[in-house]
Order: sequence, then C-alpha cells, then structure tokens
Amino acid sequence: MTGTGTTGAETTGAETAGAGATGTGTAGAEGGPEGAPEAAELLDRFDRLSAASPDGRRVELLEGRILVTTVGTAGHAKSVTELAEALWDESRIRRGHTGIGLRLPDPVAEARVLPDLVVAPRGSFRDEDVWQAPDPVLLVAEVVAPATASRDHGPKARGYARAGIPIYVIVDRAGDEITVHSAPSGDRYARRTVHRLGTVVPLPDPLGFAIDTAEF
Repeated sequence: MTGTGTTGAETTGAETAGAGATGTGTAGAEGGPEGAPEAAELLDRFDRLSAASPDGRRVELLEGRILVTTVGTAGHAKSVTELAEALWDESRIRRGHTGIGLRLPDPVAEARVLPDLVVAPRGSFRDEDVWQAPDPVLLVAEVVAPATASRDHGPKARGYARAGIPIYVIVDRAGDEITVHSAPSGDRYARRTVHRLGTVVPLPDPLGFAIDTAEF
C-alpha cells in the first residue's frame, strides 16, 4: 500500500494510540475473531485513533486489527499516478480516485480501508461521507512495500473480495510485477494473473481493456 521504506504497525482493538500511532512496530498480541472486542467497541477505538493520528499517517481497520502506516515515497506516488492515468476514461464516465475511504464486510467488525486507488463511475461517492460503500467500485489498487506486502496480498485481498469489488490490482515495484485479481467469490478471488511490470496488462470485465505499465 505504501512505498519502499514505509513503516507499518499493527494493533489489536484492545490497544490505544501508543505504539500503533508511531508506525514503528507491532503493538499488542495477534488480533482476530477469537477474543476480539465487540464490533462497536472496536469501531469506537478505531475512530478515536484515526482522529488523533497526525498528518502523514494512514489508519485502517481490517479483520480486528487497527493498522497504522506512514505515507508513501515519491516512487510510490509516481506508480499510483501512472496507474490512475492508464485507467483514465476520456469520456469521464469513469474516474480514478485517491484518498477515498471504503467500508468493507468483515468477520470481526466492518472494515475501514484507504486504497491507493479506487476506480468507480463518475458521481458514485457522497461528498459528505468519510467512509464510502464499496458497491459502485469497479477496481481497487495497492502499491506495495515490503512492510505492507503480506497485508495487501492477505487481509486486503480478502476484504475486497468479500465486498464484491470486481478487480483488485497489486503493483509490486520491488518484485517487478503486477497482479490482477478478479472474479470475487466469498473471501477470495477466483482468478489471479501475474504480469511483469513494463508489459501491457489486460484487465477483465467490467473494464475490459489493457493498460501499458511501462512507466510504473
């Protein structure tokens, strides 16, 4: 999700700002459905930590864990921008968005995530809502770093699949590859294709066109 050198921290719902807000390590025990706080309590803790987090930190909630990461590097931002431009629809029927928060189904408490890029039909999101419903989303994308790779390939992939988002793209600059997930079914994507960065990558329906990743 963030660029190379990004530091990520995880805290269970039982933790407060403390180590989680610093983004310098893992706070608390492993989180998950067993022993996790009630959904309402977990969401309240997330809201308080999110409100108290300083600028430059991204706070998300996934599978009972509150996750804090720093913003990405210039290289990360470049990859997000290149992907957004590759997906640009000149008719302006479809738009690429950064900074859009999504609500996702989750086995512990409704997830809150901030994808690097969200593609949806123009006018899909309500200006007054901080966290948007995922229903109109056509594609989400993450640009990974070593600190966040397991999260982007694991909990985020499951969350996006549960929400029924048709396409999930993972750009891995360190691994020199781009992964396209499609055909969501339950908490997984039934189809996964991996391509080398720098090649032309086909996207399945509902987009149904190819993107050139030479500049990523």
